[in-house]
Amino acid sequence: MKLIVQIPCLNEAATLPATIADIPRAIEGIDTVELLVIDDGSSDGTADVARSLGVDHVVSFKRRRGLGVAFRRGLDHALSLGADVIVNTDADNQYRGADIPRLIEPVVAGRADLVVGDRQTDQMSHFTRTKRFLQRWGTWGVRRISGTNVTDATSGFRAYGREAAMRVMVFSRFSYTLETILQAGIEGLSIETVRVGTNAPTRPSRLFKSIPQYLRKSIETLFRVYTMYYPLRVYMAIGMALFAGGLAIGARFVVYYLLGEGLGHVQSLILASVLLLAGIQVALIGLVADVIANNRKLLEEVLVRLKQLEYRRGADRDPGA
Repeated sequence: MKLIVQIPCLNEAATLPATIADIPRAIEGIDTVELLVIDDGSSDGTADVARSLGVDHVVSFKRRRGLGVAFRRGLDHALSLGADVIVNTDADNQYRGADIPRLIEPVVAGRADLVVGDRQTDQMSHFTRTKRFLQRWGTWGVRRISGTNVTDATSGFRAYGREAAMRVMVFSRFSYTLETILQAGIEGLSIETVRVGTNAPTRPSRLFKSIPQYLRKSIETLFRVYTMYYPLRVYMAIGMALFAGGLAIGARFVVYYLLGEGLGHVQSLILASVLLLAGIQVALIGLVADVIANNRKLLEEVLVRLKQLEYRRGADRDPGA
């Protein structure tokens, strides 16, 4: 069984050595442990540092493309190399490499397709009250939408089985944490949570410049993914709200008309007509979007089959996989 630990990097030449040194290269039940660094257009020689440290595989972007793209490329490349289990960790040495055996155990045992490391953020001293509050309620929202029991939705310390790695799609350039959990839950993949330890922070987060920016991007991601998979629910809800508003305003005009005051409320009649038409149009858009979503699911299945073929070719090139 082959394990590949992937590490997305952006200007991590200073912290990468400690991260690499912390990752165990021999794990019980695993035949091969390989390291994969995805260099997201770094300008500090991160890729060269990775090679000098003996990293098995390095993928380099010529310019920055975003954490979400780097993560997705890492999964695809690991699958092409014949990986059975893929662990994703951060390059700033936030997560303890010694916890990798516990992280992958549910996947290796066949109990889970995806395992998310729980940092126990309520006990992290460098997390402010605001971050703890947002983390707690943000994770609650992700659990509600995805139907999972994840306790740390923004944790980047994760283990993916081969099937999960093939089925998870990342469309956002910003990040992958929330999007992949939503997709895994919607796809019916089995998800477990394992408590993991963390090291002292080495630098501030580079993922976002401010809390408001992170909130905005996270909400956008949640809404987009939910709409992508359940367009009929979203558009029908919006359409019905508009239609109900039109009916209410139209009823108000009828009341005034019966009282002989209709001429003074023509604006209500116009607004009611606009809302009724808009409601119908949005509902029809939902029907079209639902058809497109079903076609997209078929295309995703085709993509999974292609990845399975690519994986088999990678396994054939490496008889020990």
